[in-house]
Amino acid sequence: MTPTQLRAFAAVVRLGSVKHAAADLQVSEAAVSLHIGQLRRELGDRLFVRTSSGLAFTPGGLRLASRATELLNLQDRTIIEVRQAGGGRRLLRVATEALFAEHAAPGLIELFADRANDLDVELSSHDPRRFESLLLTRAVDAVIGPRPASVDASIVSTHFLNYQVVAVAAPDHPITRLQPGINALREQTWLLGPSAAYQTGVIPDILRRVNVPEDHQRIFQSSAAAVDEAKRGKGLALAVSFAVAQDLVHGDLRRVSLQAQGTWSILTLTAQQAPPAAAELARFVTTPRAIQAMLRGSGVTVGHFKPSIHVTLWT
Repeated sequence: MTPTQLRAFAAVVRLGSVKHAAADLQVSEAAVSLHIGQLRRELGDRLFVRTSSGLAFTPGGLRLASRATELLNLQDRTIIEVRQAGGGRRLLRVATEALFAEHAAPGLIELFADRANDLDVELSSHDPRRFESLLLTRAVDAVIGPRPASVDASIVSTHFLNYQVVAVAAPDHPITRLQPGINALREQTWLLGPSAAYQTGVIPDILRRVNVPEDHQRIFQSSAAAVDEAKRGKGLALAVSFAVAQDLVHGDLRRVSLQAQGTWSILTLTAQQAPPAAAELARFVTTPRAIQAMLRGSGVTVGHFKPSIHVTLWT
């Protein structure tokens, strides 16, 4: 098996057709079919068959799909590590959910990265439902966010922080003069950050509890942008309490009688499988100094913090 063959098969699995896989890989359909045929002959398995409803994978094809992703990610990681070793540097890849990435990650990652001169930290934001697969395929070294309901036995989870999400509005918004019930809350315009698009997490849970219609939800690039709209009287925003504490003190926002508690955990592979830097981050994240950095920041410089970028690199 070659990486090219595995990449072609992985694209077919991901996209559900040879045609779409060829377009994604920017090669001809004949080239993809050739690679699939070579895999079939070498493994002695049809891997998948075409049906009226799409592709149906054999048990062997499903097993190869899992292994192909793992092997390709291992190859990519090996290339990165070899290049880093030549330059005397290490890379720690951390995946988080959007709420943590915006409000707590900058202070934590800045402080952690500054402890080692040879460490680069790459931060990316993902749907929490992908956390387990990201770790098991070694696409990332650690994930931070809400703990999944169940995790694979090879994954270690460490809880480190509880936080409050509160509903806020402009001081002159009519809702702040009421003790609104669920029906009144449901009829408001809700100004939300990107985590509202997830299926899991504290903010999606609140939206389901209130049963907010989709046409009453406006999702912004960041929670901060949603809060800014709330300050202008455009609706209600859901915000992490420590992120809007000063706005509440200064009277720029007022709380609405709705809140919920969220939790953040760090997940890594077991000690035998996790990179040393990931295991060290899992220990560091529970320390008082790290907690303070998450809640208050650590003096992040403009050059290091790029909140609108999907992947951020600390050096």
